Amino acid sequence: MATVGTERRGAGRRRGTGARALVAALLAAGLAAGCTTSDGSRDDGRGSPTRPGGQAGPPVLAVKIDNAPAARPQTGVDAADVVYAEQVEGGSSRLIAVYATELPESVGPVRSARESDLELLRQFDRPVLAYSGAQSRLTPLIEQAPLQAVTPESEPGAYTRDAGRSAPHNLYLRPERLMDVPPGEAALTTGFRFGRPPADGEPRNELTVRYPAARFTFTWSGARDRWLVSMDGAPALTPGGERLAPATVVVQYVTVRGSGFRDFLGNNTPYTETVGSGEATVLRGGRAYEANWERPAAEGGTSFSTGSGEAMNFARGQVWVVYAKTP
Repeated sequence: MATVGTERRGAGRRRGTGARALVAALLAAGLAAGCTTSDGSRDDGRGSPTRPGGQAGPPVLAVKIDNAPAARPQTGVDAADVVYAEQVEGGSSRLIAVYATELPESVGPVRSARESDLELLRQFDRPVLAYSGAQSRLTPLIEQAPLQAVTPESEPGAYTRDAGRSAPHNLYLRPERLMDVPPGEAALTTGFRFGRPPADGEPRNELTVRYPAARFTFTWSGARDRWLVSMDGAPALTPGGERLAPATVVVQYVTVRGSGFRDFLGNNTPYTETVGSGEATVLRGGRAYEANWERPAAEGGTSFSTGSGEAMNFARGQVWVVYAKTP
């Protein structure tokens, strides 16, 4: 078993109005087509700041999801195309689930946004960000960001409360109350490539990423051809009891620094820098690949390459990106 810390080691449906109108307008603009290489790999064109044809497509839906033990099992995470895991106050973790090819019936529990979410989400074209709220000093930054913010205050008809759970772990988003259809794969302007794996890589059955007060473990299942997720030592499940199981896991080593924000207890909010370059470990097919990542500008996607400089392809299916602190 390999382990890394935050430092690296080897009454009828009530539909939303404002956000829904924006999504409808962007959907009407059409989908930008992705590019396919001769070997069958797909490149979404966002390894660089501009998309193919320079056109803006319909937006993805990004949802900020609670990851406290009391919030589990979360709903709708298994339907996401990409799941980002980041460190928050007190060394705990939160998730951002991004939806483009499927819209689940419900997603949550939904929690508050953080400053570094704005940088992370700039790689998408004006995404819809669903979150429970934010501290007052952060709100102006969210309003200035190139995204459509959707909160219970702005779109109350898009959210519900689960009477069987206690607050704040009981707020859920109903995506169909924001958009009728998913935007499609072309909206995933992440810079990820999908195709055959590189020739190298070492066999790996398990990898753990540790935060000060949280940990993620990914265990290879040959029977499912997926990485089974555990969080804080317990299997990560859907409400139906199925394991969360991405096809590709990326442990991306980044700068995690203090921000100008604190929670109500006085804990500083970590800022995860996702623009720049560094190293990563990519898990796919029961093997681990050492890779490099690069994101020169906030409005561009993140490209991954092998040590020899060739593109690092991911396996088709859900991708988890876990941000870990670079030593």
